Amino acid sequence: MRRAFLSVVLLVSAFLILPASPATAAPYCGLVWGSLVKSAPGLSQAPVTDVRTGRHACYDRLVVDVAGDAGGYTVSYVPQVVQDGSGYPIATRGGAALQITVNDPAYDTSYAPTYSPANALELTDVAGYGTFRQVVFAGSYEGYTSLGLGVRARLPFRAFVLDGPGTSSRLVVDVAHRW
Repeated sequence: MRRAFLSVVLLVSAFLILPASPATAAPYCGLVWGSLVKSAPGLSQAPVTDVRTGRHACYDRLVVDVAGDAGGYTVSYVPQVVQDGSGYPIATRGGAALQITVNDPAYDTSYAPTYSPANALELTDVAGYGTFRQVVFAGSYEGYTSLGLGVRARLPFRAFVLDGPGTSSRLVVDVAHRW
């Protein structure tokens, strides 16, 4: 009994004397994205056909559908979203704004629109989303199509292209709900 008591005292003393290891927080939902510019080179004549959004447990998602192989893209936080060609500012709701440029036109080879939203200032209804506040169409000019994404705050995001189904592809932009 005395030996057991002595063992417990030594064990407790060891914990009191040993330095504690520093605590490190695990990434939110395992996400390790940042908030700097994301881009990929390339230019394509495959036209943009749709823009849609979705909610997930850890992030909100914006998808740009392209009828063919998507060209490159640039996604970055900006002080204000600007319209393609004119440079006119487009106000967006939220604490921060992402400018999304897809290196694909929103018109076909005859210059007929392939994506013409009913309301350029509300492409999709993002009410109730964790991060998204507004999705706007900023135009299509000289083979590039731009969107604005108003978000709650400057949060981590990622951007990538998915192939399919068939010959189509999609630019995906995910924005985390928090750091």
